[in-house]
Amino acid sequence: MKLSSIALSLLFSAGAHSAFAAPPKPFLWENATVYFLVTDRFANGDKSNDLAYGRKADAAPLRGFMGGDFKGLTAKIKSGYFDDLGVDVIWTTPPVEQVHAGTDEGTGKSYGFHGYWARDFTAMDANLGTEKDFRDFVEAAHARGIRVLLDVVMNHTGPVTVADPAWPEGWVRTEPQCSYKDVATTVSCTLVKNLPDFRTESDAPVELPEALAAKWKSEGRYERETKELDDFFARTGYPRAPRYYLMKWHADWVRKFGIDGFRADTAKHVEPGVWAELRKVALAAHDEWKSLNPKQVLGDGRFFMVGEVYNYNIAHGLDFDMGGGAKANFYANGFDGLINFGMVHDAKGDYESLFGKYATQLAGPLKGYTVMNYMDSHDDGNPFDPARQKPFETANKLLLAPGAAQIYYGDEISRRLDVADAKGDAKLRSFMNWGDLKANAKIRAHWAKLGKFRQQHPAIGAGEHKKLADAPYTFSRVRGDDKVVVALDVKTVQPVDIAVGGVFADGAKVRDAYSGLSYTVKNGAVHTNGKNATILLAQ
Repeated sequence: MKLSSIALSLLFSAGAHSAFAAPPKPFLWENATVYFLVTDRFANGDKSNDLAYGRKADAAPLRGFMGGDFKGLTAKIKSGYFDDLGVDVIWTTPPVEQVHAGTDEGTGKSYGFHGYWARDFTAMDANLGTEKDFRDFVEAAHARGIRVLLDVVMNHTGPVTVADPAWPEGWVRTEPQCSYKDVATTVSCTLVKNLPDFRTESDAPVELPEALAAKWKSEGRYERETKELDDFFARTGYPRAPRYYLMKWHADWVRKFGIDGFRADTAKHVEPGVWAELRKVALAAHDEWKSLNPKQVLGDGRFFMVGEVYNYNIAHGLDFDMGGGAKANFYANGFDGLINFGMVHDAKGDYESLFGKYATQLAGPLKGYTVMNYMDSHDDGNPFDPARQKPFETANKLLLAPGAAQIYYGDEISRRLDVADAKGDAKLRSFMNWGDLKANAKIRAHWAKLGKFRQQHPAIGAGEHKKLADAPYTFSRVRGDDKVVVALDVKTVQPVDIAVGGVFADGAKVRDAYSGLSYTVKNGAVHTNGKNATILLAQ
């Protein structure tokens, strides 16, 4: 869609002070602001690919493909949409070719628009575009200093449909269905009915599935793909077991496109050691890409892995309870961070109970690692604010909490998460509400100001936290010479003193990134004009 000049001015009003802001500090994954989007639901840049492989528009509400693609996403990157929000990382749903047909999973006919129903891990799904479109996306992101997280699936294939046969028995199990009581009933089983589970525990060699080999032959790439597999197994010495094929295929996206990290889907349903093996293969692929593309490497070129260990809470620290008396340390098996499922619950408390708890964990049991916080996502049926009645509080708690932050597409313009005619997780996956940009410009401006401040100050996500005052609630974060003081829910009727003692000395000049105004510290405080409920101070 095209925006009017008025809408565009509103859209970028949050960045009006950016010319006066300090240059960003070096990027830290521990302070990353990650924008997570379902590619099919974000922006449609090419309507000619909206229904590929004979797919039809006959799905249950919000369970079919809706046209979003990488061309659309790339256009939004080039427009500066993510720059203005202070986004450091874009995480997209898996781009790999999905099962072709729809199937009823109990909530009506569904298609693999979400990317988690793979048919061929070596190919782009035509609904999302071409390999060139994907390369253009990664290069456009990198050109603006934005890293890319690739969502990878080691646990399962797509469901069996009338057009999509089951993988051979040596590759997958189709029963029993998981009951989630202990390790065996969480790992060696299918997540749900008709979602074949890869035998990631097996070392038994397997041949290529006949259907996949036939597909590659029809596409004219069988010889090339099989030679690459032969070379990979010869080079690594790995047995031709299912998990090593998958590792090679996932790592190829890193080698070919320069992906900066993995988000691992359904991590607790795979043996932890498999993730450590995947990391080794991915790092080798990343090193190869960096050696061939030295001018495209961002920052220190660190490859990052974050895991979705369902129901992991920051309070768990390093050990996750798998049931039956067994615990697993995913941090010790390839992961730099885990998604923190606890924030949607913790955020119901006050600011200090949230920020203080997270800072204590990250400086203690989780020192050297991080978590990725979120307030809503594509599969959490209990988001913090489904009706979007608390957009400012949501932004404050997510973007100012210690740890990395995951914005879910549309958080910044209050995309509803309670779509009435959809069922289950489909309620969370409506198309991006671009039509609300103008009406929700003030909300977006707030998210943008916090996001840019966070991007410029790694201390927010990765610094030492200290409460300075209760009214208004004021805290500091310090990491080396990066120091900030933040005050929230400040009364706006009259000027207010904001305590900064011990962080900024008397006589120091500080700037409020929210209003753009500058102040001089006097008697351990700054005297603000009382016009904004949020104060973001730094030198």
